[in-house]
Amino acid sequence: MVKLMACLKRKPGMTEAEFHRYWRDVHGPLVNSVPEFMRYVRKYVQSHTVSHTVPGVATDPTPFDGVAELWFDNMDDVRKAYAEPRFHEVLLPDGLKFFDVPGCMFFVVEELMM
Repeated sequence: MVKLMACLKRKPGMTEAEFHRYWRDVHGPLVNSVPEFMRYVRKYVQSHTVSHTVPGVATDPTPFDGVAELWFDNMDDVRKAYAEPRFHEVLLPDGLKFFDVPGCMFFVVEELMM
């Protein structure tokens, strides 16, 4: 199992409330409505920030407004999902409406239980 992790930042000029509402109520359901993409995804989780600092731990506030986790069986499925034409036709253009893509971070991780 691998996870695509996306540390997300809202577009300049968009309020936190607007970002969270759009991501939760518009983009999330849209992602779930694209079977050509979702057939590869085992789990889709949105984590919305409730604070930009961690008292006693971090001194610099995070630049991110949330984290998305997309769970896949393997790296090949990650590649297939993001190569799907419907991802490029539907999901990517919608994400560009509210994500500050240059300010976001994307990476794939493998979870290790300790």
